[in-house]
Amino acid sequence: MSSPQECVVIPGSSNLRYLPLMFFLPEDVINICPTLRKLPRNLFKITRSMEMLTIVNSIQFLYAILYAVAILVFPHFGIRGWKEDYSGYCPIWQLSYLLNVWLECADVIFKWNLEILSQASSVMDIPYFLPVHSCNAMYRIVKLGVEKYNLQPIINTVRRMPCEEDFEIRQSRVKIDFYRKWYHTRTKIGTMISLDECTHGSDDDYYSTIAADPHDMTESIALEDFYDRFKKQLPDRDRKILEMRIDGMNFEEIAKRLGYKNHSGVVKRMQAIKKELLKYQSA
Repeated sequence: MSSPQECVVIPGSSNLRYLPLMFFLPEDVINICPTLRKLPRNLFKITRSMEMLTIVNSIQFLYAILYAVAILVFPHFGIRGWKEDYSGYCPIWQLSYLLNVWLECADVIFKWNLEILSQASSVMDIPYFLPVHSCNAMYRIVKLGVEKYNLQPIINTVRRMPCEEDFEIRQSRVKIDFYRKWYHTRTKIGTMISLDECTHGSDDDYYSTIAADPHDMTESIALEDFYDRFKKQLPDRDRKILEMRIDGMNFEEIAKRLGYKNHSGVVKRMQAIKKELLKYQSA
C-alpha cells in the first residue's frame, strides 16, 4: 500500500475524477482512443507527471472518455442494434454520454473511486478488465442510473416512436451527413479544427471558432488518430506550426518563435498545410 506521504490529492474540478471510469474500460476500447492509450494504468504515476496531468486535463481526454464510456453504456438501454446504427440525433445516443451518472453509479455499486485507486501501490499498475466483466458491470451501472434518474420514460418513448431516417439500422442520408461531421470531414471544432479558420480571416475569427460550445458532441469529438497520422507525414517545421496554431498561438507569435521575418511566412505555410490536408483526406 502507499505510504502516507505518497497519498494522492485530487482537486474536485479536475478531469482526474473520471480516471476510475478509464481504468474500468477493457483494453479493446482503450485501444481505439489515442489519448487514453497515452496514460499509464497507475494513478500515482499520472499525478506525479506534469505531462500526464496535462493530458488528463485536456479537452481531448474529456471527449475520449465520454466517447469510450458511451460505447459500453449504449447497448444496455435495450434498444435494438448498436450505437453505430444511430446518429447523434437519437435521444438514447445522448443519454449514453451522462458521464457523471455512470461515474456515480460505479462508485455506489462497486466502491470504484479515486480514494480506492489512490490507496493502490505506487509500483502496481491496474490490470485491464476483461470485456465480459466490463460488460456485466456496465449492465448493473446503467440499470441503476436509469432507475435513479428516471430515464426509462425516455427510453420507452424512443421505442414507441422510432424515426425512419434515424432509427433504422440501414444507412440513410441523415446518418451519412451526421457521421461526416462526427468524423471531422466537415467540422470546425476539436483537435482537427478547420484549417480554413487557421489560414484565412483574423486571429479573432480563429479564437471564436475553437471557443464554440464544447458540449455539442456531434461537432466536438476529436478524431485524434486521423490528426496524428496526418501530422506525422508533415515536415518538422510545418508540424510545429500546426501544433502551435492549434494550441492557440497567433501568426506573429509563431513567426517570432520559429525565426520568421514576419507573419506572412507562417500564413503561407498554413495554406500549404491546408492543401496537404485536402490531399490526405482524399487519398
